[in-house]
Amino acid sequence: MQIEGIIISAFVLDLVLGDPRWLPHPVRAMGALATHLEIIARKKIPSERTAGLCTALAVIGISMLAVYGAIALAHWIHPILADALSIYFIYTTIATRDLLDHSMAVYKKLRQNNLPKARQAVARIVGRDTEALDEAGVSRAAVEAVAESMIDGITAPLFFALLAGPVGAIAYRAINTLDSLFGYKNQRYRQFGWASARIDDVANWIPARLTAPLIALAAFPLGQHASHAAHILRRDRNRHPSPNAGFAEAAVAGALGVQLGGMNVYFGERHERPVIGDPLAPLKPAHILKTNDLVLLTTLLFLILGLSVRLLLGNFTSPAAGVLI
Repeated sequence: MQIEGIIISAFVLDLVLGDPRWLPHPVRAMGALATHLEIIARKKIPSERTAGLCTALAVIGISMLAVYGAIALAHWIHPILADALSIYFIYTTIATRDLLDHSMAVYKKLRQNNLPKARQAVARIVGRDTEALDEAGVSRAAVEAVAESMIDGITAPLFFALLAGPVGAIAYRAINTLDSLFGYKNQRYRQFGWASARIDDVANWIPARLTAPLIALAAFPLGQHASHAAHILRRDRNRHPSPNAGFAEAAVAGALGVQLGGMNVYFGERHERPVIGDPLAPLKPAHILKTNDLVLLTTLLFLILGLSVRLLLGNFTSPAAGVLI
């Protein structure tokens, strides 16, 4: 099977299955490996930054080699087994169904007027304190989480799968996992996690800039504010602590005609962020549904664009190798 078919199969599999907890997942192995190597690196390497860099490179490299070796072995046994394993590895890097399911759980609790349960549901997808959020605050948190996660949970892994097959997708997931584990600006990880955070920023740079215009494009057939999405994207894309997340968030805010950002509370401390978008409408639970619609259509446009470019360029990937040939 050509890589285009493998990627489409992996994407459909994710939409159908999501992320069942009983299924073995490479991210768990990556997390365990990273935690183990952190202990070793801190003991052996005096410089925290160097130790963090070595840990990040080791986790990424080992993850890539493990997937390359597994698919090569599977191909030696039978090409169909290699195809199936390639589909599985790419599938594990995509989180479309999981992201939409989490946001829908928030929406359903809000529609039931169960604000305490809605706060608990949104707490599963955001890092901020949610105990004091009102309905608009919960809605904003959910919309922001979905907008930001669209890139690192969907389009970025698809981008690397299109670029370098299952090995590329797993490399990206390893990068993203390292950022989730070590990319904190606290005393423990400010130096050690510096490399992981910077590598993640670099990996998301192109996917973020490809995804955001597609969000504005997707807004048009959905009856949302397409031209306003493009305007807010140009104006507000850099009003975010992340060099990449602001692109998707600005495009979504413009498409919905809402204002995101502002004040959040983390561990009891207030943090004021620049606002993104214009408050053409107050934030409501329905905006969660509209954001989900944007995610699905944007992802389809991203896939169509990426697969079309691959076909036009005539590049094909060997499932056994998982890299461009």
